[in-house]
Amino acid sequence: MTEQLRLMAVHAHPDDESSKGAATMAKYVSEGVDVLVATCTGGERGSILNPKLQGDPYIEEHIHEVRAKEMAEAREILGVKQEWLGFVDSGLPEGDPLPPLPEGCFALQEVEVAAGALVRLVRSFRPHVMTTYDENGGYPHPDHIMTHKVSMVAFEAAGDPARYPDAGEPWQPLKLYYNQGFNRPRTLALHNAMLARGLESPYGEWLERWDEFTDKRPERELTTRVPCAEFFPVRDKALIAHATQIDPDGGWFKVPMELQQEVWPTEDYELARSRVDTSLPESDLFAGIRQN
Repeated sequence: MTEQLRLMAVHAHPDDESSKGAATMAKYVSEGVDVLVATCTGGERGSILNPKLQGDPYIEEHIHEVRAKEMAEAREILGVKQEWLGFVDSGLPEGDPLPPLPEGCFALQEVEVAAGALVRLVRSFRPHVMTTYDENGGYPHPDHIMTHKVSMVAFEAAGDPARYPDAGEPWQPLKLYYNQGFNRPRTLALHNAMLARGLESPYGEWLERWDEFTDKRPERELTTRVPCAEFFPVRDKALIAHATQIDPDGGWFKVPMELQQEVWPTEDYELARSRVDTSLPESDLFAGIRQN
């Protein structure tokens, strides 16, 4: 292709873009790809997960503004553009039985109505490739599941002039991927590499729970592994920018960078939709597009 390639990553909350596919985005930005993050909610109901910031009255009172500022810093680090879709965080319900979701939140919107905001952004930005979450949301947060739903509608509808006729000139993205960075082969490879080097692995309990979890859910197919190890430090810097959500001394950063880059130097995806011919496995989200 002669025109600039464009990638849109659709995420539920600020910080999701830095924990899922961030090194891939930074890699493509370095190659001249135009990358846009679409953030569905403001993360207003996200818990303060960094123990160093818990109990801070200003942060608790102004969490929406704080998370927006964190997002601004992260997008500068990654070199991406970013737009808010404007929905309200649904929170992560806990308890048995689960409490009802808050009135007016993202997960309670009508899917076809909520997808209109994303269709408008797709038609404006005109991405060749979109990334989002699978039908399980990657993990079953209601906002992640809703993000999947609106992404699927938007991918199919954006190119159809009969749908959302007031949302701009139609544009059909060519490929859609599910983020699958938290997969068992990667986790097991890093776990074994840590043990082989005499280091304590942060993944032991994860893997035990994984075995219980996958009894109910099959492993996803990893169709596409994007080499981006040199951008792992950029990913981590962007993640740390989300200071309310990430403890820099926590488990995210227990595996030495050099080990990560050696053992699993890719970020991984599942090709869910394609309007172009491609052969699997892939190493490029734009495979089948660059050559057309």
